Amino acid sequence: MLSLTDVHAGYGNLPVLHGVDLDVAAGSTAVLLGLNGAGKTTTAHTICGALRVWSGAIHFDGHDITRWSTKRCVDAGVVMVPEGRRVFPDLSVGRNLQVGAWTQRRDASWVADRLEQVLGYFPRLRERLDQAAGTLSGGEQQMLAIARGLMARPRLLIVDEASMGLAPVIVKDVFDIVRRITADGVTVLLIEQNVGALEVADVGVVMERGRVVRRLVGEQLRDRSAVSAALMG
Repeated sequence: MLSLTDVHAGYGNLPVLHGVDLDVAAGSTAVLLGLNGAGKTTTAHTICGALRVWSGAIHFDGHDITRWSTKRCVDAGVVMVPEGRRVFPDLSVGRNLQVGAWTQRRDASWVADRLEQVLGYFPRLRERLDQAAGTLSGGEQQMLAIARGLMARPRLLIVDEASMGLAPVIVKDVFDIVRRITADGVTVLLIEQNVGALEVADVGVVMERGRVVRRLVGEQLRDRSAVSAALMG
């Protein structure tokens, strides 16, 4: 579904990605793993059209999206949940979710139907629809951020650092939701430092200094010594 070929990108004149190759199969969960500064978030921004590709190519569902705008990517089904949750704290949970369906805002019936589908993953949010998002716990805000992304009905959902700053029991809840999302046909790309994310992965991709240095599949995903070795170079 998603393919990056020899992608180079960066900020201003500063190169960050040095020939990234990445493939994510339809209906799978892939984890892009690496330490701070590895280039994971830059890769995500480049896929979504938020950052210009210097050279190389990005294909999504058979289409060359290398030069597409962020809006065009979203319209095609590529949606990103950014690092740090970034909910609108003064808006209610319900209003935050409606923002996620902004491109369909004129179709009230579509938005209502989609809201009901999304809340099926997040019973806690259903109980808090009228509550200000800023008063939610960190775990609930992360769930809200993912739910807001799902409101756009993505075909590919990119989630940046879903587990950051969360207690282990909440991280498990978040990853369980990722399993359900993938089982329902949404392709998921998790951007993570937490090796625990590999428990929900069909494939793991390790990045270091703007390059993909290893691909993990099968039993390699459960071999923590191999994963640690890959992360530490």
